[in-house]
Amino acid sequence: MMELWRATGVYQLTMPQFFMICIALVLLYLAIAKGFEPLLLVPIGFGGLLSNIPGVDIAVGEGVLHQFYVIGIETGIFPLVIFMGVGAMTDFGPLLANPKTLWLGAAAQFGIFATLIGAVGLTSLGIFDFSIKEAAAIGIIGGADGPTAIYVAGILAPELLGAIAVAAYSYMALVPLIQPPIMRALTTQAEREIEMTQLRDVSQAEKIFFPIMLLLLVALMVPSAAPLLGMFCFGNLMRECGVVARLSDTTQNALINITTILLGLSVGSKLRAEQFLVAETLGILALGMVAFCIGTATGVLMAKLMNVLSTRKINPLIGAAGVSAVPMAARVANKVGLEANPHNFLLMHAMGPNVAGVIGSAVAAGILIQFAA
Repeated sequence: MMELWRATGVYQLTMPQFFMICIALVLLYLAIAKGFEPLLLVPIGFGGLLSNIPGVDIAVGEGVLHQFYVIGIETGIFPLVIFMGVGAMTDFGPLLANPKTLWLGAAAQFGIFATLIGAVGLTSLGIFDFSIKEAAAIGIIGGADGPTAIYVAGILAPELLGAIAVAAYSYMALVPLIQPPIMRALTTQAEREIEMTQLRDVSQAEKIFFPIMLLLLVALMVPSAAPLLGMFCFGNLMRECGVVARLSDTTQNALINITTILLGLSVGSKLRAEQFLVAETLGILALGMVAFCIGTATGVLMAKLMNVLSTRKINPLIGAAGVSAVPMAARVANKVGLEANPHNFLLMHAMGPNVAGVIGSAVAAGILIQFAA
């Protein structure tokens, strides 16, 4: 009986493992009860549960979750496939109809580089101990793009992957709570009430031409951005060209769904207590929040600056959608706009900077990889 008792998980359970099991349960609660990014938080949370059960080596060695991680995360395959699926579901129409919203997506990436500089500065002061690669991987959280954060962390700082992934997806899920106070603090009631005119119709030829030219222009300037941006543009080209409907449908549904499951479980496998419960984790969570808040603020401030320089006003709220939490950030901008003016429908206008944010985060990731790796 004593041997049987010692073999149980209850006997072997440590306090750090118990704490991480509680964290995994919280993630599942947020996904199921609150609807926060359930497609990813459910597999991540469940993977965290499995990886912290004592006596089960499912997340190490030959364990299935570790194998998922090696095959999909270490190679970078899972984030790239996710990007291809996102591209197949993306409509560049709002961005092409109002090209100046590209500036909003670009401005929102400032949080990434500001946090990189901040992490390096705090390390020089002895508060943290992050290398330049780790600081770059932490900074990418500010893009509010989970697959990009995982891709960059897998290349630059795989030891921090669990904390970075949880931070990135947690802040993506908390967009409706984090962004509105920042948006209201930086705008006046009159600015929030600005109504925007109907977007022009974008031709199919423009939609086909755009992803090809985008890839060539960006990849030739920043080759390290080619993998992420290439998969994104390829998925979008399948959507818009009209001759591979079956491939586009598979990419938008079956392929991205299967990859999402495996990606979530792989990330969850890195929530093991001995890897996650380290001093740097709190620093990563704090710096990630700062990055996300700065990205939101700079997007709004860029929109205000554009209004000063232009006679055709845009609602500054759509600047907050420059972070690439698609389409949650665009929905939040629309919601805050409707609160200020019941006739203020900003969703399609906000999708322009939202899509630009996806492009911007991919370019920023390429720059960080190119210079930090």
